[in-house]
Amino acid sequence: MTPTPAPAPVPLNGPRFQTEPGELYREMRREHGSVVPVVLDGDIPAWLVLGYRELHQVTGDPQLFSRDSDLWSQWDRIPDDWPLLPMIGRKQPSILYTVGERHRERAAMISNALEAVDPFELRSQAEKFADELIDAVCAKGETDIVGDYAALLPVRVLATLYGFADEQGPGLVTALNDMINGREGALAGQQHLAASMAQLLADRKETPANDVVSRMLADPSGFSDEEIAQDLMVMMAAGHQPTADWIGNSLRLMLTDERFAASLFGGRHSVAEAMNEVLWEDTPTQNVAGRWASRHTQLGGRRVRAGDLLLLGLQGANSDPQVRTDSSALTGGNNAHFSFGHGEHRCPFPAQEVAEVIARTGIEVVLDRLPDIDLAVPAESLARRPSPWLRGLTELPVRFTPVPVL
Repeated sequence: MTPTPAPAPVPLNGPRFQTEPGELYREMRREHGSVVPVVLDGDIPAWLVLGYRELHQVTGDPQLFSRDSDLWSQWDRIPDDWPLLPMIGRKQPSILYTVGERHRERAAMISNALEAVDPFELRSQAEKFADELIDAVCAKGETDIVGDYAALLPVRVLATLYGFADEQGPGLVTALNDMINGREGALAGQQHLAASMAQLLADRKETPANDVVSRMLADPSGFSDEEIAQDLMVMMAAGHQPTADWIGNSLRLMLTDERFAASLFGGRHSVAEAMNEVLWEDTPTQNVAGRWASRHTQLGGRRVRAGDLLLLGLQGANSDPQVRTDSSALTGGNNAHFSFGHGEHRCPFPAQEVAEVIARTGIEVVLDRLPDIDLAVPAESLARRPSPWLRGLTELPVRFTPVPVL
């Protein structure tokens, strides 16, 4: 009897990540189980962890599943111009690739710098920039609320918190988007961001101010300028685009799902509920690279070898039928999703709070300023960026009654 051949590894690219990722993850789970063999650009092999319990195991065991990318067995196959290098880097002196006690010290430095942000000042800054962006479009009666608003707001707020000048915001947006999408502009985007961070550090060493960068430079843990610059790049990338997509995906849900119609006509009680549902069902950060096995092991019935790369399938785990028996039910106040990660490398709590304040303020300003906002195109025509990593709309065309600027 001829044995049934094993299913081929799944390419981690293609239009289905853009059009129907939920169905794609379900197919992967049916054919491969909770740990899926995948191939990255250049036919580089990896594992995509889709099971909720398996992802909990991987993110909760930093010794077995390490963030030390030097462990990767595929480095001899990676060219210098590999477009995923900004996301899967070698010997990057950032918090992403630091392990053990040094990682805990760096996480504390970042948390302390962000915790000192005044929440009232943060909301005030978010409202100020949100109003400025709405002022630019409110008299027109129509706009792309993603391209003209959501994609610009988080970086404007973060740049101010960190210490950047306002006029640097647009260039940072372009660089971040190019870097995160992992295509031809990725390396150039990374270089622009790195140069901007280096200049900001030099300025703040000479003239400290009441901002995140100055507080990181003053931290007594003794991190080098390069380490702080790398951490700032991570913070900017992790803080901007996922927050922009959180705003866009939440507004899309509220404009297309009748359960949230009340919020569009004067109510605000379900803004938080819509935002939480997005983190479960349409999370901005779909997949994350990654972890590396420090020795041979078993995971989800798979033989994982030392040096293998494991990708964290956050959206796949959030929709795991083993833990989401009724995927149609409202998620309510349940925050047990993986959208901010898990374990010692999860998003620091102060960073989550900053992102939530920016996103919620951004949504509420739209609903306050444009109370009769509605979709300007059929809901089924809305398209996503072609990325397996971050899930966000390419545009969200809306129409509304023109209103005066503030």
